[in-house]
Amino acid sequence: MAQDQLRWGIVSTIKAPLQEIADFAAYHLDLGAHRLFLYLDDDNPDAFEALKKHPKIRVFKADAANWRSDNRPAKHQARQSANARHAYRRKAGEIDWLAHIDVDEFLWPASDLSGQLAALPATCLCARIRPVEALSTDGITDIPPGQTIFKAMTNNRAQRQRETEAIYPTFGAFLNGGFLSHVAGKLFIRTGIDGLGIKIHNIQLGEDQNPGQVELTGTELCHMHAQSWQAWMKTYRYRLEQGSYRPSLAPNRARDMGGMTMHELFRFLEDSEGEAGLRRFYDEVCLATPDLRARLSAQGLLRSYALGLDAKRARHFPELA
Repeated sequence: MAQDQLRWGIVSTIKAPLQEIADFAAYHLDLGAHRLFLYLDDDNPDAFEALKKHPKIRVFKADAANWRSDNRPAKHQARQSANARHAYRRKAGEIDWLAHIDVDEFLWPASDLSGQLAALPATCLCARIRPVEALSTDGITDIPPGQTIFKAMTNNRAQRQRETEAIYPTFGAFLNGGFLSHVAGKLFIRTGIDGLGIKIHNIQLGEDQNPGQVELTGTELCHMHAQSWQAWMKTYRYRLEQGSYRPSLAPNRARDMGGMTMHELFRFLEDSEGEAGLRRFYDEVCLATPDLRARLSAQGLLRSYALGLDAKRARHFPELA
């Protein structure tokens, strides 16, 4: 398939203010997305009205009052998967590849994304994009305006653990790549495959998980998980009970090697030190201090990208500028 014919799109389940949704949409439209399938997880009439006007966006009300059946899943993660399957099976015929990502995730291709996808072999049904995680610049004065600093991680698990412990001297032994959220990344999925099952980080076709998977090494997934102390604390309780730090997730290393889940680590810090313990963790792991940037750079794991969200929002949604 010629590169100029290949079309890709995004499906996302979203619960966020209108400006954040517009930033996400405008960024990916600017990148070349042919279609965005956006499922609003709460009642957000302003967002629905603003988004539905754009010819490349398909927006759906997916809150409790507007779910498409009587069986709306209780858990957010299950709704994400259900909406991705709905878009894939009923709406994605006009695109060749569909990415399932979140509103705080931004694709960063090093070269033309359509070209990267066109180059994948016909046997590849999914391409994995690995994440980089944003660092906070609270109080940091030597970073150029408009730049967002990210930490990356190495895919090889043993090497990643060695690097993590070197980069984060206090908390690295409890972390996976120094990340607070997922290291699995997200998938681009080839469309038009009957019987394909979609979850948040994987797909399933019969007995095969992620058939023909290829690492899309030319693209990174910029995850804005903890951009500031205030933003992190705003979502901390939800993540601790139901989200990225929920109790059911496994520890990042074996129990017999001292492993703890993120839930257990944060509970321990709160119980022993209160909010000051959480702040101590945040300052080591999430704050773009010169020392942390130097340690990341020494391992080849420092990134600095200009996402240009304000300009892209103004270009695609001038009424929101």
